[in-house]
Parts: sequence; C-alpha cells; structure tokens
Amino acid sequence: MNKKSRVSSSLKRVHAVFSGFVQGVGFRFTTIDIARSYKVAGFVRNTEDGTVEVVAEGDEETLKGFVDAIQLSPLRRYIDSAQVTYGVPRGEFKTFDIRY
Repeated sequence: MNKKSRVSSSLKRVHAVFSGFVQGVGFRFTTIDIARSYKVAGFVRNTEDGTVEVVAEGDEETLKGFVDAIQLSPLRRYIDSAQVTYGVPRGEFKTFDIRY
C-alpha cells in the first residue's frame, strides 16, 4: 500500500444528531468554532424536529476528537443524547458552515 492509499483510507464522514435543548443556545456557532480548531469540512444545522445535525468529513481520528469536543464543551449541558455514525466520505465539502 502506498502512502496516498493509507491517507485516503483514513478519511471518513461523520453524521451526528444531537437532541435535548439544543436549539436557541448557540449550538451551531459553538460547533463552527470547534470545527475550525479541528480542521474538518461539512455543516451544522437545526432540524425541524428540534435536533441539531452535524455532518463532517476528515481524518477519522480528527473526526472523533471533533465529536468528543462538541460533547465535552459547554454545550454538554444541553445535550440529552447523540447519535453518531461514521461512513464513507463523499468529498463534497471545502469548509465547515451553518446550513439553514
């Protein structure tokens, strides 16, 4: 396996849905700040059912750190649960943004 194959195989996509009192508390803006420090690409958005959805791509270990940082941040007081799944990246993101 060459170096390029090892690097690309470690890239993942994370889909996380946070529930609780997560809307109207600065969740999206805090997530943006965290994403910048972890250098991931993707988005965060409020959903109609009252949850907050985060989709990001990057190195697998970086993504795990990113999700942990969200859960350990001051936002933790608002999070009742998080559903986190990892999958294959699509390469569709260049930055991390808020979606409306």
